[in-house]
Amino acid sequence: MPKSLKKSCSAQTSISRYFGGLSSSTVPQFGTNKSPAEQQLSRGKKKLSPGDGFGLPTKRAKLSVQDLPVEDLNCEPSSFQSNTKTPVISSRGAAGLCSSTLEKLKGFTCSTEAGDGASSKICDGGSSIRFAASKQAFHFSQFANSGGRGGGVRFADLSPPSDSNAPSKRSKKVFTPLEQQVIQLKQQHPDALLAVECGYKYRFFGEDAEIAAKELNIFCHLDHNFMTCSIPTHRLFVHVRRLVSHGHKVGVVKQTETSAIKASGANKSALFARQLSALYTKSTLVGEDVNPVCSLGAVEGGVCGDVVSDPPDSFLLCISESWDKVKKQLTVGLVAVQPSTGDVLLDCFPDDASRSELEGRVLKINPVEILVPSDLSEQTHRLLQSIAAASTQADDRVRVEKRDGAQFEFASAMNTATEFYCHAQEKGSRSLSSVASLESPVICCLGPLIQYLQEFNLERVLRSESSFRRLSCESEGMILGAATLRNLEILNNQTDGGLKGSLLWVLDHTRTSFGKRLMRKWVSQPLTDPQSLSERQDAVQEILESPSLTLSSIKSLLSHLPDLERGICSIYHKKCSTQEFYLISSGLSRLGLELQALLPAIQSQISSALLRGLLLDTPDLLAPAHSHLKVLNEKAAKSGNKTELFSDLSGFPVLQERREQIQTVINEIQDHRKEVRLTLKTPALDYTSVSGQEFLIEVKNSRSSTVPPDWVKISSTKAVGRYHSPLLVERYKKLLQLREQLLLDCQKEWTNFLEYDTKTAEPDLK
Repeated sequence: MPKSLKKSCSAQTSISRYFGGLSSSTVPQFGTNKSPAEQQLSRGKKKLSPGDGFGLPTKRAKLSVQDLPVEDLNCEPSSFQSNTKTPVISSRGAAGLCSSTLEKLKGFTCSTEAGDGASSKICDGGSSIRFAASKQAFHFSQFANSGGRGGGVRFADLSPPSDSNAPSKRSKKVFTPLEQQVIQLKQQHPDALLAVECGYKYRFFGEDAEIAAKELNIFCHLDHNFMTCSIPTHRLFVHVRRLVSHGHKVGVVKQTETSAIKASGANKSALFARQLSALYTKSTLVGEDVNPVCSLGAVEGGVCGDVVSDPPDSFLLCISESWDKVKKQLTVGLVAVQPSTGDVLLDCFPDDASRSELEGRVLKINPVEILVPSDLSEQTHRLLQSIAAASTQADDRVRVEKRDGAQFEFASAMNTATEFYCHAQEKGSRSLSSVASLESPVICCLGPLIQYLQEFNLERVLRSESSFRRLSCESEGMILGAATLRNLEILNNQTDGGLKGSLLWVLDHTRTSFGKRLMRKWVSQPLTDPQSLSERQDAVQEILESPSLTLSSIKSLLSHLPDLERGICSIYHKKCSTQEFYLISSGLSRLGLELQALLPAIQSQISSALLRGLLLDTPDLLAPAHSHLKVLNEKAAKSGNKTELFSDLSGFPVLQERREQIQTVINEIQDHRKEVRLTLKTPALDYTSVSGQEFLIEVKNSRSSTVPPDWVKISSTKAVGRYHSPLLVERYKKLLQLREQLLLDCQKEWTNFLEYDTKTAEPDLK
């Protein structure tokens, strides 16, 4: 027998052990009924063909049944025929694999439904086996798809399995507890990119991970069933802002359980509970997750590291349309709200097919996000598209959110507004009668806006009566149309739509963020009242020309202040951190004290009635800031330590009781040292702390025989071993539980403190 033939036969034997042996009836007899051409092919190194019967499959481009030609699916053998015209039937099927191999490979594929695809035949020794080649027919590429970018399970493909088409045990997807939790959260918030807190990092899953990886330029990989990527917790504000700037809605999911309290509960082996803590879009960047603050000294020095500067305005604009069939006239209503500063603008006006009136107001407001009904008219849709596409950078483009058109109907919007303002019990809240007096198109905007802001817990900004003002109020200033704003380049240039080169760019020499916002308002709506014009001109002239040192010191004081408007609104929404609260309160307190000391000089040196009145009234308005600072511990507030935040606990009985419980446990642990010293016969022994583990009993390894057998060994080195006695194990566990409970109590008291604080102050700095 030739060597090549021996190698082929031995190869067939070893392969058949795994794939299953072939029937002996399918192997042809060699050396008989061969044509001269076939005998010529037998010489030397023999190249085997399918008809040789050695069981080796031919080389094929693909092993997919779907990719076979139609004639191949008829299972007609295509091997060599002998001179006797006896067909040599290959034991490989139409796909080039034997039936036993196909049966094994089918076990790795998803189950298919009969009738979904074309029916195919697999031939085995003259008999045919039919199977359904559905859309999920076997491909080797199925094993490779999940390994590359874009693989893994898609949230959109997840649906509860039906009993009639249950997948096999081998092909059924098995999700981890964390993945099941993420699926539930994603089903509740399908339109948001969810950043899920997992220990010291935030993770994105599935399509969210692919989008985040692309926008943030970070690595994305497959983990179990989902694509995933992660960011560190201390950089959350940076990455959330970057995602939001590209037009995404981002949700932050945080853990709501602590390890020590969970370990003492009945579900200690279960997954940590998580829930959505905040949602962010371009107009709703309010909260400690996205508003990092630095020390007051850093603000004064003008260096704040990673603090991201916000645009001067971040309005959320809601638009509704009402068509009068009798008058054949379109009426447009709009409500614009800036949650970060508390401004609320209202307007209602007729418009024509060109939407020139609407365009002028949109350019004046300069929103970063627009809320529209799903059945918006084509003309308005084209206008908003052109405004959104005017910016050359993606970060500056307007985000358009479409909502259900039923929310913009008058009946639905009025019910929402009625329910919202009937439950308002805050001082200065807008009354229901004043809301009912608004025009119908405005109410049609107010209802959806309330529902939208409730998703972000920012609806309180719509309760304040003092925040509402008319956009096109002629008594406050001149109304400039869209053509005027655009052709005169008042707010933006016509080259690239940017600020540089515009009138606002030339006039704006302000030094504070709230000053920039006020300047933009003045430029877009110039004064028309002669008396107001004269008062403003006198004030500006005195600031520029007065040699008074009082004005110089006041300008220096104001230029180093943080963004007071945004800070006060963050406190008003109860979304501020302890650092931000202390920064704003200390800034206001210092401003009040400085102006109080300058009152005699202000009265004698400043001649402008407008300036003198503002500076004399400010110290009394800032007086409450001093009392807020007295309650707080400065060091704890700056570091964000809420357990030590309140310097006087007389007004916080819950915290006082919890601290007493903690001190009792600590005293028991300290008293236990006497017993430990007697046991180890070491009078000077004291507890040590290593790697976060407290109250460790350190014993030299040479004296380890003196350690009682019921002590628990925590850690060790070459020289010593560290232990906990049974009492220490029990008391230390209790101490950790009380400390975590204290942290939860402090968070609750902090929220109550902000609630009390916002009841005594309104976010109105105008």
